[in-house]
Order: sequence, then structure tokens, then C-alpha cells
Amino acid sequence: MLLASGALVAGAFGAIFGSFLNVVAYRLPRRESVVHPRSRCPHCDTQIRAFDNVPMLSWVVLRGRCRDCRTPISARYPLVELLTAVLVAAVVLLKPTPVEMLTGVVLVLLLVPVTLIDLDHRIIPNKLMLIGTVAAAALLALHPEHLVEHLIAAVAAGGFLLAAALARPGGMGMGDVKLAAVLGLFLGRSTGPAILVALLAGTLIGALIIARKGAQEGRKTAIPFGPFLALGGLAGFFAGDVVVDWYLSNFF
Repeated sequence: MLLASGALVAGAFGAIFGSFLNVVAYRLPRRESVVHPRSRCPHCDTQIRAFDNVPMLSWVVLRGRCRDCRTPISARYPLVELLTAVLVAAVVLLKPTPVEMLTGVVLVLLLVPVTLIDLDHRIIPNKLMLIGTVAAAALLALHPEHLVEHLIAAVAAGGFLLAAALARPGGMGMGDVKLAAVLGLFLGRSTGPAILVALLAGTLIGALIIARKGAQEGRKTAIPFGPFLALGGLAGFFAGDVVVDWYLSNFF
């Protein structure tokens, strides 16, 4: 009961964070402050009132429209808030130690805006990668015995994607290389399963696009890889240790 209550509280805070991450995803690529000014309707430029900015609930009450100009508000905003809430609650439910919880929450709050920005602009901002690197280093300082493992994972993951980027220019961006390295800092040995999930997911989506558009047009379709790395990062965080232990126990 206590754990479930903690997850509900974490989910509520996750929704609030998700609302802020929507702002980050919109403003950061435009080189705007993520703090000032307060959120406004992009159509009529009216400042959004505090009671119209309650995560998920306000969108439902307003029926997905601006109170003033009645312009539709994208459903993406409440969905991002809901997704962040669910992920943060899952971290609290599934990870027993405070350090694991903190690591998971930070990772979620990093990967959500990375995914949104890469989908919208096909870039992964260096600012987010710097924040992720500093945060991972701070978390590793709490468990310095894992430092070497995580550094090796960062170099291996970043190096693997760098080799792919050099082998096929344009197919993999340097933002993806940096994100893979940051995931290595967060995940350590679980980075292997994370990269595997990312590659499998990317391959599957690529195959579906080719099946729909045809081989010639499908191969020309640009697909951002950051979202797949984010998916892999979450899979690695939640299940990577189990996968690695299974592999080691069955093949070594």
C-alpha cells in the first residue's frame, strides 16, 4: 500500500514534470528561454492562466481548445504529461533503492524531451546531452565502484554508433552518438540490451515503411534514431540487468 501510494505521488509529480518537458521540447530548439515568459497560446498569444495549466485535466476540461480563441490544442501535450507520469510511477514501483529511483527519474526526464525534439526537428540538443552527462556523473559519484563499468559502456556505445555514422554518412547523426554514450553512463552493463532494442525497433519500423512505400522510396525516408535509443534506454533501465544475467548464466 505504501509503495502504491508513493507511485501515485510520483506519478502526479511526473505529470507536472511532463508539462514542463512540453515547454522544453518546444522552446529549446528555438533557442528560447524555458523559464520566461509564461506559456502562451501560440495562435492568439494569450498567456495561459494557472487554472488552465493543470496537467491533463485542463486539456480535458477545455475540450482540447484554447479558452480565448478556441484554437485546437494538440493532444500531444496531455499525452506527454501522461507518459511522463506513468514512467516516473513505474520507476518508483519497480526500482527498490533510492539511487535507482533517482537514476530512473532523471533518465526519464532526459529521454522524453530528447524524443520529442528529435521527432520534430531531427536534432538532439547538445544542452540536453551536457545535462545528461553531468547528471550521470553526479549519480555515479554516489556509487564510484561502478565508474569504470559505466565509462567502458559509454565509450563502447558511443564508439559503436560513431562507427556506424562514419560507415554510412547521413544515416546516423552525431547527436545519436552522444546520446548512446550518455546512455552508457547511466546504464553500465545494461547498455548492450538498450542498444539492441533500439536497433531492433529501428529495423522493424524501417521494414514497415519499406513495405508501405516500396523499397526505393522507403529507403529514402529519413527516420530519427533518437526515439529508438530512448526506447532502448528505458528497456535497458527496467530490464537490462535481467537480460544480462540471463545471457551470462546460459552462455558463459
